[in-house]
Amino acid sequence: MSSAAPSLPVFDPLEITRWLASQEPAGSPAAAVNELFTLLYDELKRGARAQMRKEYAGHTLSATALTHEAWERLAAQTRTQWQNRAHFLGMAALMMRRILVNHAMAKKALKRDVPLVSLTLTEAQQVAAVGESPELLRVHEALLAFEQVDARAAQVVELRFFGGLEIEEIAELLALSPATVKRDWALARAWLHRELQA
Repeated sequence: MSSAAPSLPVFDPLEITRWLASQEPAGSPAAAVNELFTLLYDELKRGARAQMRKEYAGHTLSATALTHEAWERLAAQTRTQWQNRAHFLGMAALMMRRILVNHAMAKKALKRDVPLVSLTLTEAQQVAAVGESPELLRVHEALLAFEQVDARAAQVVELRFFGGLEIEEIAELLALSPATVKRDWALARAWLHRELQA
């Protein structure tokens, strides 16, 4: 049996943040990821289920596979210093989005003639509510274009819709005020709405 790193006794976001702060920068990032993965597995799985509900029926990935693939990618981030629970969950959600986008791009490469489905205003405002993979790719491409306009606001969109983080969590993670995050969010929604309706 291998000796495991000391576990946190209870799920408490503040305790997780304190535990992360106590980790030595030179320590094993993989050990921290493994600990966080174990501790936050239920939340990660819930996020994966939410993302999979937006995908088309018959998707070849399951929520469990998506959760574990995201964890493997996070474990490979050897230089990342996890700041807190929101940082880890936000990055996990972004990894899940990238996995789904890559999956959709691979599928599109096999079927070049798949038509793009236009999004309604509600779907554009709730970017996470994409259904078919072509829509996911369209939103992904619009977000990539928006990064050229305002990288910080694009990051807010990723963390809010794909990461499922609250305004306050995003503000803490990006070291911004909640008011700034709200402004970025409003700007991003207006820009994406215009692009997706074009």
